[in-house]
Amino acid sequence: MRKRLFWRSSLGVVALLATIGATWILTLPPAPNVGAAVPIAKEEADAMLAALKPPKRRRPLVAILGLNDATETTDYLMPYGILRRADVADVVALATEPGPVTLYPAFKVVPDMTVADFEARHPDGADYVIVPAMSRDDDPAVLQWLRKQADRGAIILGICAGAKIVGEAGLLDGKKATTHWYYRDELSKRHPAIRYVADRRMVVDQGVATTTGITASMPMALTLIEAIAGRGKSEAVARDLGLPGWDASHRSDAFSFSQPFVLTIIGNTLGFWKREELGIDLRSGADEVSLALVADAWSRTFRSRAVTFARTEAPLETRSRIRIIPDKVATSWSAEHLLPAVGIQRPAHALDQALQGIAARYGNPTADLVAMQLEYRR
Repeated sequence: MRKRLFWRSSLGVVALLATIGATWILTLPPAPNVGAAVPIAKEEADAMLAALKPPKRRRPLVAILGLNDATETTDYLMPYGILRRADVADVVALATEPGPVTLYPAFKVVPDMTVADFEARHPDGADYVIVPAMSRDDDPAVLQWLRKQADRGAIILGICAGAKIVGEAGLLDGKKATTHWYYRDELSKRHPAIRYVADRRMVVDQGVATTTGITASMPMALTLIEAIAGRGKSEAVARDLGLPGWDASHRSDAFSFSQPFVLTIIGNTLGFWKREELGIDLRSGADEVSLALVADAWSRTFRSRAVTFARTEAPLETRSRIRIIPDKVATSWSAEHLLPAVGIQRPAHALDQALQGIAARYGNPTADLVAMQLEYRR
C-alpha cells in the first residue's frame, strides 16, 4: 500500500513538473527575427577608444586571468591569440594557482605564470586585465586580485559572463555595463546599481569594460588594438582574422529564450545515447583562436563534445605560443568522428564552417542553438 502510494505521488509530481514546463515553453516566443544592428555614431566610437587608451606604458601589459578549475575556452584563448598576433602589447596568460588551466567546454592549457608570479614581476600592475567567464563568480583570490589591479590603475575588461565576476568585485557599481544575454537579469538583480546598456557588444565606463557573449571577444580585442596602435593596425589584424567589421553595434533582442532554443536543448538532451566524442587533431603551430571557436561550437550542441588528440602527451605550442595539453594520445581517429583540421584557418571562417558542419550533421536548429549560446548571428 505504501509503495503504491509512493509511486502514485512520484508520478503526480513528475506530471505536475511536466505540465509546468510545457506551459512555460508555450509562453516563450518563436525564434526572434530582427533587423540589422544600428551603426555606432562616430562620437561614441571615438569616446570608447579614448577610454581604452593605455593607462601606463607605451607598450602596454595585458594580463588574461584564468581560474585553474574551469575558465571559458574562447574567452581565455581568443583575446590571447588576437593580441599576441597584433604584437602591440605584452600579453600573459595567468592562473590563480600553479598547474594547468582547465578550460570549458574544451581544452587544458599551460599558463605563462601564476598571479603570484605576476605580482612579483610587475608590482605596479597591468595596463589591462581581461576577465573571462569562470566556473565561480566569487573566488576570493580572483576578486581580491582584481580589486588590487584596479586600484593600481589597470583597465578591467569582463568578457561575456566575466562581467559577473567584475560585478562581484564591486567594480561595476554605478557604471554602465553589458554581459551575455543569458546572464543579463542575474547581473541586474545581484547588482542593482549597475546600469545595463542594450544593443552594444562592448561598453566602457570609468576604467571598466564589459562585453556581450563569447564571440564578442573578437571585436573587443580589435577595439583594444585600435586604441593602442591605431585603425590601420586593427584593420590589418581583422583581415588576418577574416573579419570585415567589428564595431560595438549589436541587437540585444536577437538573443533570448525561444521555443526552438528550448525544444532543441530538450530533444538533444533526451537523445543521450546518440552523443558523440569528436576528435580534433592537435598540431604545433595551429591557430589557437580557430581551435577555440571550433571546439567551443562543437561542444555546445548537446549532442557532441570536442576533444583534442596528439601523438604525444606533451603540451603542443600554438601559433601564438600558448601550450595546449592533448586530451588523448592517439595516432589516428575514427574518420566518422574526426573534425576537419583547423591548422592556420582564419578564425571567422573557422566558426562559420563549424556552424555549417553542425547544421549538416545535426540540423539547422542545433546550429542555431550553438550560435545563440555564442551570441553570434548566423
